[in-house]
Amino acid sequence: MSAPPVALVRACLRDGAGGSPTAVVLEEEQRNLSDEERRRVPVEAGTSHAVYVRVHSDETQDPTVDLRFFTAEGELPACGHGTVAALAYLAYNGSRNGAPGSYRATLRTSRRVFDGWSEPRGSHLAAAFDPGPVDLREPTEAERGLALEALGVVPDGSGPDVRVASMGRERLLVPVPDRATLAALAPDLGRLRDACDTFGLLGAYVYSPPSPSGSLAARMFAPSIGVPEDIANANSSACLAAHLAGQGTAELTIDMGDALGSPATITATARPGRRGPRIHLGGTAKVSEEQTARSS
Repeated sequence: MSAPPVALVRACLRDGAGGSPTAVVLEEEQRNLSDEERRRVPVEAGTSHAVYVRVHSDETQDPTVDLRFFTAEGELPACGHGTVAALAYLAYNGSRNGAPGSYRATLRTSRRVFDGWSEPRGSHLAAAFDPGPVDLREPTEAERGLALEALGVVPDGSGPDVRVASMGRERLLVPVPDRATLAALAPDLGRLRDACDTFGLLGAYVYSPPSPSGSLAARMFAPSIGVPEDIANANSSACLAAHLAGQGTAELTIDMGDALGSPATITATARPGRRGPRIHLGGTAKVSEEQTARSS
């Protein structure tokens, strides 16, 4: 049986270029892909992630859209740049059918229901969504020590501000003194994978200090999910926004992907909420004109 078409979306562009290539598959009600097929799509498409989109239309309200996210290693409970890619694709697909270019939907994953929207911005599409609450805690000494050793960050170089953050799965937030230190990192990915597997961590998100305007750089290493380094990791950026909101930084512009030759930028805004800071994540995206059919 032939698989559905795959669209390539470059999510979280910087100045209209770069971004994280993401495979987007619009699934039909009458066919369910197997998880093995879903894991295969990002490999065949040459992307780190794939997002599977199923739209439930309702003429009286915004559509409800089910999202599932996969890497070659398996399913993820959430993926921020995958959500940006899906929203951009849905707006693009609607405009091709004569509908308005702006798009709003209620998004559903395996763990939560939330709002997302997309609209034209020049020749690209801007997308944003509410990623949900963030839980923060201090790492244990074992978590901190093993992860920092694997990253090649000396304990004194990270300062006391390392945090474990969760949006369904925990990951480590690690500050370094400046962008030059960040760019020079060369983690031992095998050791980092072992450390993350030991403690059930998604990966390690390393970042430079924010400027007065909220601009900073970050790198995300996640070998445990088959992604040695992520071009753009929006959900970890939301975790960082929640953490830095407690220090008075409410708006962030986060540059990623430079070490991989594909510059990406994510925006994150924190506002007061009932369960701590409420985050909005955003990015711009470009949808490939071509869709490639895969066979299974």
